[in-house]
Amino acid sequence: LTEIDKIENFIKPNTVMIWAETPSNPLLKITDIEELAKITKKHNIKLVVDSTFASPILQNPIKLGADIVMHSTTKYIGGHSDVLGGSLTTAKKDEFWDRVINIQQTGGAVPSPFDCFLLLRSIKTLAYRMKGHCENAVKLATFLEAHPKVEAIYYPGLKSHKQHEIAKKQMKDFGGMMSILVKGGALEARKVVNSVKIFAQATSLGGVESLIEHRASVEGPDTKTPQNLIRISVGLEHIDDLIEDLEQALAKI
Repeated sequence: LTEIDKIENFIKPNTVMIWAETPSNPLLKITDIEELAKITKKHNIKLVVDSTFASPILQNPIKLGADIVMHSTTKYIGGHSDVLGGSLTTAKKDEFWDRVINIQQTGGAVPSPFDCFLLLRSIKTLAYRMKGHCENAVKLATFLEAHPKVEAIYYPGLKSHKQHEIAKKQMKDFGGMMSILVKGGALEARKVVNSVKIFAQATSLGGVESLIEHRASVEGPDTKTPQNLIRISVGLEHIDDLIEDLEQALAKI
């Protein structure tokens, strides 16, 4: 949903909701929430935003006009890779809210008391963790952008990112997620991923530890994700160690 001017062409009489993930996974595309909200309100359509990659610290979609915001609390909100959960927040208590509450209560979609305890623990440090993720990520992105083995990098904090100005307008900072295209194909990408020493190979994100994955392998044979794409979740380790680790891994190709 980066071409807001074309959205109205896809709205049909039975359209009741538009769903945007921003920043998006895995290409870190940015949707202009405020501009999209103007369109959804004009057509009386609910705007739902998955803001997991930003966390509530960096982006507040409801303040920008969204009706509903969702987060995987497993990720940045939990932040320690020890909770499975999600959150749904609505801008107001309306008929939709009543329906959601009914589904939650009748379906038993509630976290355990211990998971709630872990999330409450994590929220206390969320702002400080996000500060660290962002500081490390922009330094790592700057390094990777200049690396001869990197064909492209997707990180909204870089001025070269196509939607950098939109991200700057609606986010307080740019988060800890990024993806790169290495020169070559799947073989080269997997070689980099298999050569790291500090980064852990895992599919999740938002934890204190840095993670790396060959995204196409995770998504399966029908994926449209480029075969040379590597997704990176930047953790809170010392940035010099992270740069050194990726430098030696990229040297293998």
